[in-house]
Amino acid sequence: MPDTTQLHTDQVEYWNGVGGARWVSNQKRTEGMISEVADIAILRAAVQPGETVIDIGCGCGGTTIEIAKLIGPTGHVIGADVSAPILAVASDRLAGYSNAKTILADAATYDFPPAAADLLFSRFGVMFFGDPTSAFANMRKALKHTGRVVFACWRPPAENPWMIAPLEATYRHVPPLPQLGPEDPSPFSFGNQERVTRILTGAGFKTPSFEAVNLTFDLAGGKGLDSAVDCALQLGPSSRALEGQPPEVRDAVAISMRELLAGYSEGDSVKMQAAIWIVSTAIA
Repeated sequence: MPDTTQLHTDQVEYWNGVGGARWVSNQKRTEGMISEVADIAILRAAVQPGETVIDIGCGCGGTTIEIAKLIGPTGHVIGADVSAPILAVASDRLAGYSNAKTILADAATYDFPPAAADLLFSRFGVMFFGDPTSAFANMRKALKHTGRVVFACWRPPAENPWMIAPLEATYRHVPPLPQLGPEDPSPFSFGNQERVTRILTGAGFKTPSFEAVNLTFDLAGGKGLDSAVDCALQLGPSSRALEGQPPEVRDAVAISMRELLAGYSEGDSVKMQAAIWIVSTAIA
């Protein structure tokens, strides 16, 4: 069995190190590409004026800002993240919102105010817990008895070629990343509905509902093939596989990436398929 504590520690260290730095440097590109995910998830969450919301894994604050607008001056939103460099950006962006604050917090163990929140929300922020059942049980304590949970997570790798196809191109030149178990923290660790159901019901929530949403991401952001290649090199598992590789290897990967992505090019866009779950539940 894996050491869940070490797995969790590794994730926190990654997002406070190279992962956090990379996310910050690609903030505008990333938020632009996945903006539709936020729109759909927030819509499904049915955020209401005056509500108290906890935004888990808030990143650079994009979703927290949108929630702050919806809850109005009588509401309150807390953007929580484990990454100090990422949260610094979020804090700056939220400075003008009196109904919002950020906290540097590991949601798996943080002592949130009890029974205070109406909604626990997340866009891609819940898949990295070493012991997710324990983490969700901790977060449940922050919800009112009428509280609800809505989050977005990735469906399985085969349904997300926007991440997997560039990784396969990368593997032509570098050794594969260590093989992860199906329940190890990773972007795809919540892809299995049965596992997510087991986690949430084990943490004291009702059997969740799953909405499958299919999306198209423009890796180029409308800026052409070169931008798409850079995006594929900077984001997702390919970026991890390339850590520590010399420039000549990165150059070779870039050539393979360009050959791959050219097949998806449409004018100045490079469009690839993505697939997510919108998961909804409430306290049992």
